[in-house]
Amino acid sequence: MTRKWFISALATLTVGSALLTSAPAFAAEVQYSANGQAFTPATIAVEQDGRLFLPVRDIANLLGKYVDWDDVSKTALFSDKPKLTGKYTLHEKDLAQGIKFGIGSSLTHVPGDPENVFYTTADRGPNGEVDVNGTTRRTFPLPNYTPTIYKIQLDQGKINMLDTIPLKINGKDPVTGTSLITGLPNLKSRDEVPYDGAAEKVISYDPYGLDVEGLTYNPQDDTFWISDEYGPYLVQVKRDGTLLQRLAPKGISSELNTAALPLKENLPAVYLNRRQNRGAEAIGITPDGKYMFMAMQSPLRNPDKSVDNSRTLRILKFDLSTLKPVAEYAYITEDAGQYKDLKQSDIVISDMFVVNEHTILIDERDKNAGEAAQLKKIFSIDLQNATNILGQYDDTTKAGKTLEQMSLSDVRQAGIQTPVKRTVLDAVEFKYPNEKIEGISLVNGHTLVIVNDNDFGVADPTSKENGTDLWTFELSYVIK
Repeated sequence: MTRKWFISALATLTVGSALLTSAPAFAAEVQYSANGQAFTPATIAVEQDGRLFLPVRDIANLLGKYVDWDDVSKTALFSDKPKLTGKYTLHEKDLAQGIKFGIGSSLTHVPGDPENVFYTTADRGPNGEVDVNGTTRRTFPLPNYTPTIYKIQLDQGKINMLDTIPLKINGKDPVTGTSLITGLPNLKSRDEVPYDGAAEKVISYDPYGLDVEGLTYNPQDDTFWISDEYGPYLVQVKRDGTLLQRLAPKGISSELNTAALPLKENLPAVYLNRRQNRGAEAIGITPDGKYMFMAMQSPLRNPDKSVDNSRTLRILKFDLSTLKPVAEYAYITEDAGQYKDLKQSDIVISDMFVVNEHTILIDERDKNAGEAAQLKKIFSIDLQNATNILGQYDDTTKAGKTLEQMSLSDVRQAGIQTPVKRTVLDAVEFKYPNEKIEGISLVNGHTLVIVNDNDFGVADPTSKENGTDLWTFELSYVIK
């Protein structure tokens, strides 16, 4: 199939469709062949006045392209499918019996580093859920685990560890008694109760504890920023791992504002309504260091958990010169109704990569793995014409509903333009084996890298494999 043929086919589908003024005839007996191989389109073609009309999606599938549709701008978006270029696995020693070494909750590439070198993190450390008399308890078998930034290198199918940067404060952590922090919850009033590995004894909270889900780099001051699921919070970190400051929602407890980690209440207060374990999942900074973006993993519980199945997630934009939000966007996740036995609340954002102020790569996935997986996509979203809704739909004043209570129809009727989405990668088509693609990065605009969070192998402690898979893909075009 040639590019010229493809453009001609699109012209027929768009201009030619205007000729369908009478009832169409379905061409059920038409046979199809591509490169000498028979195929059957998903939808029966329509024959009209000697012309054959196929849906745009079938044409795109035939040509090996992704196709997306934006209903507001009435735009069909086509993208070439990427080429899988590398598979890399981790072979580090287990942290303890039944607990694997963990990375992959984030991924970032620092400008100037070799193309095969990245920084990544694990999350808050090994943890599990144990049912005790009908109540689920959150367990921490290694309570002194230190959240860490890892510098890794990809080489000959392996993920090699180049450096470890434990996170610490300029002071003494009350749990460890040293400068090293833990991944334990912060506040009894807001977070899950932490139990020991046997789910019998309540252990300490840690005001400096971090559940690290995103990592990005600011070239302007040579620091990292972390998105922390607990708050949700955003935490600035020196290259040596020292925590510098924390951005938090307005109204958070003063218990967290300490000399060792100054706190600024710069996030909107509505973010305090985050669902536990579904907080600030993604973070990214523009290459010029002017703006920082944060995405929530799931809908806020605004006003309560009745909106857990909302399709609307929030993306927040900060001016890094003031550390204050300047914009907020309503991101619409895929409709679970188009998949089999998938709940809307099981579709989440897991990471982002900021290309520039208007273009962001978003990692959107379901909760399934292996053959059960249905949604593991990386989208490129365009914020150019997206509506800034900062502070407008946090309560019911403007629309009679909060943002999370609004259906897609409500969003459209309110005149809210959501980011236009275009598929860059469908990892299900490549049979990516893991549930949690939680780290994505883009190198030189055309090399896409994804990695999963293995959750320390807690769900499969007897496996001989570490369970961390990093794959690289080559795009046939440049995202810039």
